[in-house]
This record gives sequence, C-alpha cells and structure tokens, in this order.
Amino acid sequence: MLIKRSIKGLVIGLVAFILASITYAYAASNTVDNNKAGDGSAGISGYTVTAVTYTLDSSNPVNVTMAQITLNSSAATVKIRLATGGTLFPCSGGPTVWNCPINGVTVTGATNLEVVAAQ
Repeated sequence: MLIKRSIKGLVIGLVAFILASITYAYAASNTVDNNKAGDGSAGISGYTVTAVTYTLDSSNPVNVTMAQITLNSSAATVKIRLATGGTLFPCSGGPTVWNCPINGVTVTGATNLEVVAAQ
C-alpha cells in the first residue's frame, strides 16, 4: 500500500510539474509592445460666443426649435442650455458654427444661454 501511495504521489507531483512548466513556457513567450503614459497640464481658456440666432416654431412661435451660435475658435463638442438647470441640447456642425436643435423650450422659458464647448 505504501508503494501505491508513493507512486500515486509521484504521478500527481509529476503532472503538476508538467502543467506548471507548460504554463511558464506559455507565459514566457508573451510579448508586450512599448506604450506611452504621461501627465501634463495646460491652462483652460473659454470661448467667445457670437452671432447667436434663434428659430421659432412656424406653427407655434411660442416654442424655440433651433439656436445657432458661432465660436471664436474650433471645438469638437458643443452643447447649449436655455434655462438654469434645464436640458443640455447637443449641437452639430462646427468647427466654429454650431446648430443646436431645441425641444420643449418656450420663448418665456428661455431665461439664459449656457454654452458648453470642448476641443
């Protein structure tokens, strides 16, 4: 019985050694390309917004349907809000002239223009 246990232990140890060797050989063959990482900072300057125009709904001129704005430099993403705490509406176009479809804002509900723009 002692010999059977010894052989069984030897076989289990040998299988574990073979699996560990295969795993090591596989992991040792992996390569990783060079990568870059970095950290930096730069000042944040704002945009100057000009040529703001609003389009009213032709069937119900109480509703604002579109706003168009011009920025003084290029942006990649622009959104606008016409009321404090209201919905941010995404704009399209660019890089300096942006068209912003508006939904659900009335002329009297448009209390201020907030522009969020990023490069």
